[in-house]
Amino acid sequence: MSDPTQQPPSDPYRPQDPYQPQAPYQGPGAPGSATPPPQQGPPQYGQGPYGPGPYGGAPYQPYGRPPVPNHPQATTALVLGAVGVGSVVALCGVLLFISPVAWVMGSKALKEIDASNGALGGRTEALWGQITGIVGTVLLVLAIIAIVVIVILIANTADSAGDYDYSYGALISLLPTGR
Repeated sequence: MSDPTQQPPSDPYRPQDPYQPQAPYQGPGAPGSATPPPQQGPPQYGQGPYGPGPYGGAPYQPYGRPPVPNHPQATTALVLGAVGVGSVVALCGVLLFISPVAWVMGSKALKEIDASNGALGGRTEALWGQITGIVGTVLLVLAIIAIVVIVILIANTADSAGDYDYSYGALISLLPTGR
């Protein structure tokens, strides 16, 4: 049968009296507390700052190797190349003269990145700086050739009196025809 000295189990769903006095808060490590006191001082060797990992194992480690710093000239080459090529659209090619600089800087940075055996990053930026530098340099050479041809054509249109005819029709008349 049942023991009369045994207390009936308390109902956990029974409403509690909100005005009933409660025991004061006892922080971790207090007498009778289930939580151990916090560890004082630096963490032990092999234990991360946030304690052990899951299931009591080693603390979490970052995946892969730590990031490497970019080559200092990689981004500079990319920006110079992009500005040089972009100036064709925005400024009629006024800044194309910086494209050879981007080509040289990008090539130099690529060689140094490859020789560093992974100690330097930024290979993609250096490569695109070199590519945009090459494209801008080709456009620069074509622009210089076009300017020289136009100057020669204008100089040849001068008549004997020294009067220059700068009309479009005069330039077109100098071009060779297929007849």
